[in-house]
Order: sequence, then structure tokens, then C-alpha cells
Amino acid sequence: MNIIMKIFFFVSAFIIFWSMIGYPLSLKIISKILKVKEIKKDYTHMPSVTVMIVAHNEEKVIKNKLINVIELEYKKDKIKFLVASDNSTDNTNSIVKEFIKEHKDYDISLYEVKERKGKTNAQNEAQKSITTEYLVMTDANSIMEKNSVVELLAAFTSDNIAYVTGKLSILNKKTNDVSSAEATYWDNDLVIRDIESKIQTITAGNGALYACRTKDYYDFDSIKCHDSSMPLYYALNGKRAISNHDAIAYEKAGESIRDEFNRKVRMNRIILQAIIPDIRILNVVKYKWFSYFYFGHRTCRYLLWISHLLIFLFSALLMKGSLFYLVMFLGQLLFFALALIRIITKSKNRVLLLIYYYSITIIAQWVAVLKILTGKAKPFWEKAETTR
Repeated sequence: MNIIMKIFFFVSAFIIFWSMIGYPLSLKIISKILKVKEIKKDYTHMPSVTVMIVAHNEEKVIKNKLINVIELEYKKDKIKFLVASDNSTDNTNSIVKEFIKEHKDYDISLYEVKERKGKTNAQNEAQKSITTEYLVMTDANSIMEKNSVVELLAAFTSDNIAYVTGKLSILNKKTNDVSSAEATYWDNDLVIRDIESKIQTITAGNGALYACRTKDYYDFDSIKCHDSSMPLYYALNGKRAISNHDAIAYEKAGESIRDEFNRKVRMNRIILQAIIPDIRILNVVKYKWFSYFYFGHRTCRYLLWISHLLIFLFSALLMKGSLFYLVMFLGQLLFFALALIRIITKSKNRVLLLIYYYSITIIAQWVAVLKILTGKAKPFWEKAETTR
């Protein structure tokens, strides 16, 4: 029995270590060994494109977003704009309609989804009305750099590149502790995605800014999100999903822990399915680096919730008569005690903040798992007001 517990302990410890330290470090080493180069770009590549904005009750930001997209640097006769309104019940639709009337020189349209089923469903429905060669998707609360569409499409330099994601830059990283912690996490993740992209293909994009060929678009189940589903889908079909961090969109991170916690719960709404979403991923011979990337960047992260439980449980059961397991158990108690101290004292100490933020992330995974098991996971959610 002790042998089984020790096996689970060390496997769980490895998953935690590999997810947070081992995998990112290994990528940096691999990139130096392979001497990876910057992605190729072709700025003469300017096909017809539709910029789709998905919105649900975005009356606070939708006008600024529309102003932002019509100011994008692109040939006016090659670009269209489409707002996919996911059954908005506020003034979003009327604001868009008024904007269309006031800007007749631009090809702007509104697609009204009759029944709210979430962002992915709205994209699926609205996409069927698109006639351009390419599709750029962006969030209502993100602001795009003027050259972002040019940059995205310039990265489609071969037929096997099916998806290009831009760089999401956090605007309010210094506003408070919550937004600062999220920005730190995100900046580190961008480094990982950049290396994955240069070697072969990324494992996830971001919803603020990305593009695909219209013919390559796939109708995903509404519970899924494009951020994680599109790169996976294309990789399994022998195509690449890459990052071009010169295509930039700006967004605010959540400024309250409640907003950020709820966002993380929502992001993990298919966490159980995403651990190994397709058995083909294990075929290293066929999928090469992608198998390695997915295990380190996705599978291990999606197993953090259960790994922390198992390592805590088995170190507690094994610590009697063992200094090693006693130290491991006390170390975990100390770690989570520091997170509790941060909650009580609201300390500005950066180490305490990161421990606290990490602990919140693990709890969010557990909440997401419980929602899945109880049938409460849903494809739509209430937006974080502090990000608007």
C-alpha cells in the first residue's frame, strides 16, 4: 500500500513541478539548442477579411470598439466589420445600428443571435454570413493596434498555417495586486507560446485577437472556446497554429479577486475533457513537438487541482516515521498558510501575492470540476465589470 501511495505522491509532485517550472525551463533550453528563428511574414499578403466582434450586453464599450476597428490600417475595400450580438438585452444593438448609420462609408453589419448560448455559438452562427477569405476575431473590450490585422494576415505565409493569434497586453498591470499577478502570469505564458510557435505550433491562443481562413473555420460545440479548441483542432489535422506578437490587442485584467476567480472558473469549464481531449495527441511520431507541448503546457496544468490534493493526502499518510514526507507535508501547510496570511494582512509582498494568486487558481479549478460533475458548467457567463 505504501508503494502505491509513494507512486501517486511522486507522480503528483512531478506534474506540479513540470507544469510550473520544468516545462517552461525545458522550452528555453530546447529553443537554444534548435536555434529557432523569428516567424516569416509577407506584408504583401492582404486578402479580404472580416473583423468579427462578439458582444453580449457591451453598451459600455461597444462604441469605442467600433471606433477602434474602423481606424485599423488596411485596404478599405478589403475589410468588413461584423458585430455578433449574443442576444444582448441592453443598448448594445441600438448603439451598433446607430454607428452603422453614421458610418456608411464602412462595411459594418450586425448579426443578432436570438437565443443566448455563449460566445462560441454566436461565432458559429455569424460566421456563416461571412464571404471574405479570412476572419479576424476580437473581444468587445479589447483595443487593437492599428497594424494588428496587417500583422496577423502577414503571418499566413504557407497553406499549413491555419491560425494566427496576436499578443494580448494587459493595460492595468500596475493598478492593483490582482491585475499585477495576472499580468505576471500572462507575460510568462506569452514567452512559452512564442517558443512553441517558432518550433511548431501553439497549444492555445487568446480570445482578444486571432485569425483563421474562413474555409478552415470549424463549428465547435458551444461549451468550448476557440482559445483552446482551435489550435488543438488544427494541430490534429496536420496544420499549424502560431503566434505573432507584433499583432497587439490591449485589455484590462480583472481588478477584483472575485472577477478574476470567476474568469478562471469559466476558463476551466471543460477542464476534465481537456486533460487528454484526443488520444491522438499521444502519437509523438506523428505530432512531434505538439505532443510534448500539450502534455507540458496543458495536461499538467489541467491536473494541478488533483495533484495538489493527492500530494497533500499522501504526504500526510506517509509522514509518520519519515522525515522527508513530514517536511513535504509541513511545506504544503506553510505554502497555503502564506496564502491565508496574504488574505488576512493584504500584504503587498510580491512572494505572498503570487502564492495567493496561485492558490486561487487551484481553487478555481476545483470549482470548475465540481460544476462539471454537477452539470452546472455553462457556455456563457457574466462578464467581469472591472475589465470594462
